[in-house]
Amino acid sequence: MDGSADFPEGTSVKYAGPRDYRTQGRHAVFPETDHDDCERFNYLAHVNRYIRERIQPRIEDAYNARVEPKFVAEKGRKPKDRTEARKLLLTEPMFQYYSAFRRANMEQRQQAGRWVALRQAEALAAKAAALTDGDPRLQLNPDLKIPKYLVDVHHHCMPGSYYEENFPGDVVNAANYDCGFFVTNGGAEGQEWLDTVGTAIAETLQAKFPDLKPKRILDLGASLGHNAVSLAKMYPDAEIVAVDAGAPMLRYGLARAKSLGVDNVTFVQGDVADLTKEFGDESFDLVTSYILLHEISFPAMKAIFNECYRLVKKGGVVVHSDIVKNSDQVSVCEQAIRDWDTHYNNEPFHALLRELDQHDFFLQSGFSEDGFFRASSASFGHTALDGRSTPEESALGGVMMVGAIK
Repeated sequence: MDGSADFPEGTSVKYAGPRDYRTQGRHAVFPETDHDDCERFNYLAHVNRYIRERIQPRIEDAYNARVEPKFVAEKGRKPKDRTEARKLLLTEPMFQYYSAFRRANMEQRQQAGRWVALRQAEALAAKAAALTDGDPRLQLNPDLKIPKYLVDVHHHCMPGSYYEENFPGDVVNAANYDCGFFVTNGGAEGQEWLDTVGTAIAETLQAKFPDLKPKRILDLGASLGHNAVSLAKMYPDAEIVAVDAGAPMLRYGLARAKSLGVDNVTFVQGDVADLTKEFGDESFDLVTSYILLHEISFPAMKAIFNECYRLVKKGGVVVHSDIVKNSDQVSVCEQAIRDWDTHYNNEPFHALLRELDQHDFFLQSGFSEDGFFRASSASFGHTALDGRSTPEESALGGVMMVGAIK
């Protein structure tokens, strides 16, 4: 009943689960965690991976066995799109089980991270202040109007999202994001510093553009700098500018970077859709973002592509890495499952990005099709291909790097 009968006595089974939370990298402002904190994060990471790898694939099995046949018998046709498929899934027990389990896992992840950060809020703020006070690489704007798409939504069920401050110098939300990201990534395999993706993106760019020697790099929606620090390590002679709307993220980010020995990142508070007050035209050789676009509104996204064209130099590169768009190579059931975050994880713009070809936005903002390139998450760190993404690449899921040369 426990599955042991499947293995003859004496058979060794290789462990394939998440790594232990105690292997997580600890920098100077990383929250202190005790035994119970670590085991709570371990448990939640295991649950997250179980949900994704064991339960999620069974949804399509149930859809094919029960949901679609019942609909065909009643209507004489198959569901026409992902919206219709999702509505049908709402009454399917496997989807209900998956949704309840996954939502509970995310809420518990946020509770676990916030409890760790809140109980040492003042101490964390003091540590960050000791590393950042008076440092010109932290440029905050207390008059910045936080964009409505951030104010109205607590992304990923994270109270206060990226920007909320409860007292001067507060870094709680950033500390929560940092210490709990291990769970969100299902154990963050191989990511001691949670920078594997950022490093892979930088390696992909270096492989694609071996002659690119950027002097200034702009990272948009940088949060606490996981990817900005990766870029800083890969391009040590460049100045990295990490922009985010959240002051707690930026304070924590600079303190984290300095404690890791990275001194070529400047953290700037700003609205990524309009940086005209912060930077002049053609100020950067490379502009990047990672998992930013699916968290912003449609008008803001259009504005960001226009800003990227304005900010990057002639011959420079712009690259955004985010969720892949859907195509006819992806079943309507899988598309409906991909929309889960839109409806249940406080990411209302997630589904919109699934419908869009980002290269269309590049074209509309002034870039030429001749300079388009892309790389799927399966090839991160290795190969970037010329042109737009293909329907077959969409079927792979994950993250797609989409870029253009000015």
